[in-house]
Amino acid sequence: MRIEQLEYIAAVTRLGSLRKAAEELHLSQPALSETVRNLERELGVDILERKRSGAKISDDGRELLPHIIGVLDSVDKLRRAADDQLHISRMVRLGTVNAATVPLLVPTIREFRAGHPATQAEVIGAQQAEIHRSLLEGSLDLGLVNYLRGDDLPPDVHTTELLRGRPVVCIRPDNPLAELSEVGVGDLLSQPLIVMRSGYVMHRFVHRLLKGREPSFSYSTDGAEMGKLMVAEGLGATVLPDYSVMGDPLERSGALTCRPLAGDGTEVLMVLQRPRSASVPKAARDLHEIFVRRAAAHREARG
Repeated sequence: MRIEQLEYIAAVTRLGSLRKAAEELHLSQPALSETVRNLERELGVDILERKRSGAKISDDGRELLPHIIGVLDSVDKLRRAADDQLHISRMVRLGTVNAATVPLLVPTIREFRAGHPATQAEVIGAQQAEIHRSLLEGSLDLGLVNYLRGDDLPPDVHTTELLRGRPVVCIRPDNPLAELSEVGVGDLLSQPLIVMRSGYVMHRFVHRLLKGREPSFSYSTDGAEMGKLMVAEGLGATVLPDYSVMGDPLERSGALTCRPLAGDGTEVLMVLQRPRSASVPKAARDLHEIFVRRAAAHREARG
């Protein structure tokens, strides 16, 4: 028994005649008829009823039809799963809000690459809402995003906490704020402030922190990485989770430093998300496990 024999019978049933099925399948009618006869001999059942006017499905064939359709559906699912697995095995897509890039994301991608040399990892910077939407649509496998502690987590994605930190003021070492052990809101307002664009968690946090007060001057940018570069170039100060600053190459080289916010106990969570409903490809599961392991090592190293 071959799959194409079942597909031919399904086509005859759907189109109502052997002739129409042969035309659609680009086969000669005798060739199609002989293929079906071979299956009939194997099963011991006349699946087609042949008359001078043509051939159509027999009563016995109709009884077998649900089983034939079931086999074809299963084969189709298998083919689609194999196609998906082939595609996913060559590409894993990760959305990120560009936080904890160097201490967590980069080492994780490096380890994943070593264990999956044939799989490409595409890292896509985006805002949290876009990452959530892309996870549900299937265009991303995993999402790396921030939340403030107490935020409601979306129920339609699976969320794993990776890191927990505090908002800190990121500044150059020669900034006057670096002389302080902690930075108050009034101190922060005296500086040009680099703020994440609307749609990032830290934009919401800074808006809440300032309570409508305006800094001396402000910039707006996308993601922690650009914010840190602007700080290093002397354009002002920014507020980021401490895990986005500590251990960063700019901080290690002395181009950046950070100070805690006075009187603020807010916690920022970095989490890894994936869709709940969709099956997760093995490569994405492996990347997820590496993130979890690397995050645990990072937490341990920080004490």
